[in-house]
Amino acid sequence: MTGAGALAGILLGIGLGARHAFEPDHLAAVSVLGADGPSPRRGMLIGALWGAGHTLSLLACGLAVAIAAAQIPPLLADLFEIAVAAMLIVLGARAVVRARPERHARVPVHAHVAPRRPGVRPVIVGAVHGLAGSGALVALTTAALPTTAARLAFIGLFGVGSIAAMSAISGLAGWPLARLVRRPALATFLLGVAGLLSVVLGIVWAWIPVRHLFQ
Repeated sequence: MTGAGALAGILLGIGLGARHAFEPDHLAAVSVLGADGPSPRRGMLIGALWGAGHTLSLLACGLAVAIAAAQIPPLLADLFEIAVAAMLIVLGARAVVRARPERHARVPVHAHVAPRRPGVRPVIVGAVHGLAGSGALVALTTAALPTTAARLAFIGLFGVGSIAAMSAISGLAGWPLARLVRRPALATFLLGVAGLLSVVLGIVWAWIPVRHLFQ
């Protein structure tokens, strides 16, 4: 491969990963995670942790498929998609519960605006999303690239793009949100809206894979 061809492959992998970060289920999950105490720094960290979990999951699936010399079965792919839908519903429902007015009436004002440590939740959420998206990406790299090393390298570059894009998106979103949520009522409203949208998207997301299971 020429230098120009290698550069084009690197840019393609990173670009596709960055575009992948804008998928609606990804944005919904990270929005719920970031709405509870938003700030630019915390948003960037959540996005980076999500991307790291997503990338590790994709690499694990790519390596497993390469070792087994097989494709991810359609049934398993549908189960992964259902897992993403369930995760969106659980994350959204948790946010809605946390946003209940009667619950916040007993919480000091500073608790609404003090960012919480994201912990490992963004990594786990990203890993689940990576499982759901692994089938199409592994199939693409298997068809387009000749060796296992090249496929894993492309998936790694894809992950770099996802990490960078999601970190930037979450960080930029955290900047205005950190100023908006200084009022407890508005913070509660935004958290509830983010949670409700996540629940609705999770229900819609589950429709196609669930229908496949019963066909």
